[in-house]
Amino acid sequence: MEQIIKILQSGGTILYPTDTIWGIGCDATNIEAVNKIFEIKKREKNKSMIILVESEKRLQDLVDVPEMAWEIIDLSEKPVTIVYENPRGLPNELLAEDGSIGIRLVKNDFCKKLISRLNKPLISTSANFSGDKSPLRFSDISPEIISLVDYAVEEDREKVSKYSGSSVIKIWHDNRIKVLRE
Repeated sequence: MEQIIKILQSGGTILYPTDTIWGIGCDATNIEAVNKIFEIKKREKNKSMIILVESEKRLQDLVDVPEMAWEIIDLSEKPVTIVYENPRGLPNELLAEDGSIGIRLVKNDFCKKLISRLNKPLISTSANFSGDKSPLRFSDISPEIISLVDYAVEEDREKVSKYSGSSVIKIWHDNRIKVLRE
C-alpha cells in the first residue's frame, strides 16, 4: 500500500480494482495526473471522469449532499455514482460542462483504505481506451494500457466483478433526479 500511495502522491497513475470494474486512477486534485489519464485513455477532455471517496465526511467536504442522494446511497444494492452540482476544491478540468461532478462513495475495503491513506479523492475511469469494453477482471485489460500506467495493483487480479459499472444518477439541489445509467 505504501508504494501505491507514494506513486499517487507524486502524480502517478495506477490500475486498481474498484467496487465495479478495474479502473485507472490518480489523485483527483492533481491536474497533471488527471491529464495523464485523459492521454492514456485517448479520451476527449470534455468527457468528464468520476471520483471515488471513502467516507461521508469527504463527500460532504466536496459537495452539498441533497437528502435524496443519501436515500439512494443507503438503498442501492449496486454501486451508485451520484452527479452533484457545485463541487468544492476540485480542479475545473474534472468538472462536466455544466460544472457538476460524479462521485461514488465506495463500499469495498481496498478502495476505502487506499483513499483514506491518500487522504484525497481518487479518479476512477474504466481501464480501457475510450469506447472499448470495460474490464471485469485484470486479464481483460489491454497490455498497452498496463504499460502506460505507473503501477498495476496486485490486489484482486483473479476476481471477476459482479458489476459492469455503477448506476449513475444526477440529483439537483431541489431533489429532482435523472437516471443517466441504470
